[in-house]
Amino acid sequence: MKVLFVCLGNICRSPTAEGVFRRAIKQAGLAEQVEIDSCGVGSWHLGKAPDARAQQAALLRGIDLSGLRARQLSEHDFTEFDYVLGMDQDNLRAMRDLKPTNSKAHVGLFLDFAGTPGAEVPDPYYGGDEGFENVLNMIEAASDGLIQHLKRAL
Repeated sequence: MKVLFVCLGNICRSPTAEGVFRRAIKQAGLAEQVEIDSCGVGSWHLGKAPDARAQQAALLRGIDLSGLRARQLSEHDFTEFDYVLGMDQDNLRAMRDLKPTNSKAHVGLFLDFAGTPGAEVPDPYYGGDEGFENVLNMIEAASDGLIQHLKRAL
């Protein structure tokens, strides 16, 4: 099973989701069965590490994002991944526009798995540190729900 997290530039929300979900999958004993990646719909930050504030907030919870590098969503991702999960409605629209018609990937919002259909993970980029903490809380809740979903699917 392969899961891809998508946000705008792949420096805040989606790398945070990748790191949090990677740890959650390991704790659930599914690390050998689930591959995880992240990307952005835009190309502004290609090759860059996650935002320093995202890294710091994650590190305070024992999650190291420093080895991740931004990349851009491609058509190939929709045939490579089983789940392509966006952080907000704008990401979702861009993902649906790029998705090839022959793709069988589940394309949706990540927070749907937190039991809050249609809810968005807000972009913390222009806010303070509390925004990154809030994002981590939301991502942890959605990660738990996605793990339960994947356990049923596997």
